[in-house]
Amino acid sequence: MAYVPPHKRHSSTSEPTPTPFPLSSSLHSLSISSPCGRHHVPPSNKIIHAVDCVSRWFPLPPFSDDAEFVRLEPFPCYTVERMTGAKPLVLALSSPSSGYTEAADAAAVIAERFLPDLLYAAEKARARTHDVPREDEEAKLSLMARVGKVLFQRFCVGGSPVSLDAVRDLSEAGTEGSKSPVRKTFHTNMPSDFLDDMERLAVERMGLEFVSTKEHYHVKVVDKQGVVSKMSCKCALQEDGKLAINKIELNQIRPLLEDVSCLSKDLDLRLMLNTNRILIDLQPEVENAIKSLVSSAIVDPNARGGLRRPLGNKLIDERFSIAGVWHTNYKAFENKSLKMYLRHTGRFVQGSSTREVSNEVSFKLTGISKRLQNSTMTMSP
Repeated sequence: MAYVPPHKRHSSTSEPTPTPFPLSSSLHSLSISSPCGRHHVPPSNKIIHAVDCVSRWFPLPPFSDDAEFVRLEPFPCYTVERMTGAKPLVLALSSPSSGYTEAADAAAVIAERFLPDLLYAAEKARARTHDVPREDEEAKLSLMARVGKVLFQRFCVGGSPVSLDAVRDLSEAGTEGSKSPVRKTFHTNMPSDFLDDMERLAVERMGLEFVSTKEHYHVKVVDKQGVVSKMSCKCALQEDGKLAINKIELNQIRPLLEDVSCLSKDLDLRLMLNTNRILIDLQPEVENAIKSLVSSAIVDPNARGGLRRPLGNKLIDERFSIAGVWHTNYKAFENKSLKMYLRHTGRFVQGSSTREVSNEVSFKLTGISKRLQNSTMTMSP
């Protein structure tokens, strides 16, 4: 069947409970439930959100009938301010002691809300990879967590200001959340000293051991003629100054997303289930062309994204082009069930000529990811 972009797909929202329907053979198709309390997320240029992606946000502690319990306050974020002309807003407690939730209670609330959706989404993701296998692709489930801040802003420039009632409605919007005038984003850029604190915390309290420090360039390649149009080449810098491709990945598919505004803490939480896809068998002419394209790039710290390309091979330029570059330095820490990444990333998107630099803290829940992949994780009695 012909490929239909995610933003043009339509699904019925009239059923109060999820109903199964056949999985499409389309490369990017995945169907999961959309019960109450969730809203659809539009696709991004980095992550492909599955059809009917379950995306949910809620504050912790939850909203109450007390109107004085929480408030909206401005949050400095240059990227958002540049696009909208106004500071985004964050949800905060009206006083430090109001609505306080112990860490253990918070973890229980999050698990109770998130686990059923996680198991269901993982089952659907496994079904897709088993029922519609691709010989040139290796797919693995990955459960990730990030820290940052949940930001709210007007969906359209010049629209009405964001109100507390509109934010409350967003948390209860269900599948109609995409029609909300409030736009929700997750800001992951952290101060450098926060990463230093996290490194000390990892060793002293979390039982994580240092693994490695690595540097990678992620070169986004567009194939104008191929069935798979966008690829990400994970590259390492060689001694001769050229890039060598370690692996070629397709855009991740995200079937599940949970954002939590942790009101009694300085940071919020994002939980994500992703399907990582690695290309393992490319046609020789395609593989050689991509390698030639990437190796022709010149590492230049003064260039956007850290790379620049000379005027080059017309045969390559007619079919392949570089759409963006990520330059990443990170430290990795791990134990038997968890990996933590402290990452400094510079991103450059060719089409919009935009650049973003950020310090990020992310966690890969390796123990749970393996159990989800092997279908051995179940609900506790």
